Amino acid sequence: MDLFKMFSKSDNSKDIAKERLKLVLVHDRANVSPQFLEMIKGEILRVISDYMEIDEAGLEIKLTRTKRDVDDTSVPALVANIPIRKMKDNGKF
Repeated sequence: MDLFKMFSKSDNSKDIAKERLKLVLVHDRANVSPQFLEMIKGEILRVISDYMEIDEAGLEIKLTRTKRDVDDTSVPALVANIPIRKMKDNGKF
């Protein structure tokens, strides 16, 4: 979830408020700050961009909750949808 997109004029105020509330709830449940999530997002993008071109317009990285199969408990999960434009040929392989 891109924090800057929440302030774009293309969304109405109801949608903006809804996205902000989702962001606050997810971060509260996972016990991390929005700045920490943005730091993780930046690191993921930096590493992946060494190997492929990313379509950042369609990028979505968020924290959510998921159930573990082992004991059916709910744990935080980092979910990333990273559209890839093309793979880079860096001569590393």
